[in-house]
Amino acid sequence: MIYLDNAATTPLSQLALDKLYEVNRDCFGNPSSLHSHGRKAAQVLRQARQAIASHLKTDPNRLVFTSGGTEAITLAIKGYALAQQKMSKHLITTTIEHHAVLHTVEALVRDYGFEVTYLSPKNGQISAQDVETALRPDTILVSVMHTNNETGYQLPIKEIAQLLRSHPARLHVDAVQAIGKVPIYPEEEGIDFLSASGHKFHGPKGVGFLYTNTNRLKPLLVGGNQEDKRRASTENLASIAAMAEALTESLSSWQDNLAHVRQLKEDLIAGLDAAKIPYYLNQQEPVSPYVINIGFPNQLNERLLMQLDLAGISVSSGSACTAGNIEPSHVLEAFYGSSSPRLKESIRISLSSHTSSEDIQTLIATLINLLGE
Repeated sequence: MIYLDNAATTPLSQLALDKLYEVNRDCFGNPSSLHSHGRKAAQVLRQARQAIASHLKTDPNRLVFTSGGTEAITLAIKGYALAQQKMSKHLITTTIEHHAVLHTVEALVRDYGFEVTYLSPKNGQISAQDVETALRPDTILVSVMHTNNETGYQLPIKEIAQLLRSHPARLHVDAVQAIGKVPIYPEEEGIDFLSASGHKFHGPKGVGFLYTNTNRLKPLLVGGNQEDKRRASTENLASIAAMAEALTESLSSWQDNLAHVRQLKEDLIAGLDAAKIPYYLNQQEPVSPYVINIGFPNQLNERLLMQLDLAGISVSSGSACTAGNIEPSHVLEAFYGSSSPRLKESIRISLSSHTSSEDIQTLIATLINLLGE
């Protein structure tokens, strides 16, 4: 079995798995309890928070642990918007965001009367100039992703942040597909909110974090004083510790990992070219090599996904959060239009440091068998 759907989730690294087991076995206390078991758990929590903060070059108190990327995104967007709604109700985002962003924004419009300006790609790009054009004096939040989960397109975060330095609007960055793959320092880069999820960099599912440089957040969960009163609920201690371990491991070799997946992508393209298999890439520069969105003319992606699955190779047609949804990719639609055949012909191959050269060679051979003359 070959796994090539790492943008959906990554396998646990051995170090993260060991940490998950160790903390569950040896440190089961509640971090909010005052007895020795609780104090031991609180120490583990502090160490994990410090480890993650050090990788972001920030203060540990600026991290809020969540149940994953979706909650971190929702807390940033909804939590800040509701805390600021008496001042203004204008938001800016893009049409290529993950549904965790788009659905949260839609809920704010529907339930609370917010206004949203959506930025669509122009000539395959979303620029800081587009944000500047959309900005209004009453804009309170701009939410853009770092790396698109379907195509790997990387948005101009630094340029957008620089633009907002002279505007009161805050910047939220969905960094779910970027954290662990490249270093990101939110304070140096001018990011106010940054969302991440552990299972995208070989940590556990069900745990993530939000970086925030403001306490002006309306909590989504109430009922306790955890996370400095920003997110009630007993912390998922073992998963948090394992997430910190996975992030440390990933970032310790991020340059080697990046070079590795770049080579794998080049090998895939070279193999298809050598076999003269017709294809096209759905990619815009700059692009992350971890995500390869590729289409094969006159080949329905649903059929190809099934054929690859039967051959023991797991890929996808886009976001895992829309699995089973027959609607076309909103990301490809934003880039290429609703009538483009790319919407029905494209698949997503997503890589990780665990992907081997042998995996790619097997994929090439399988595609040649399925699509060759």
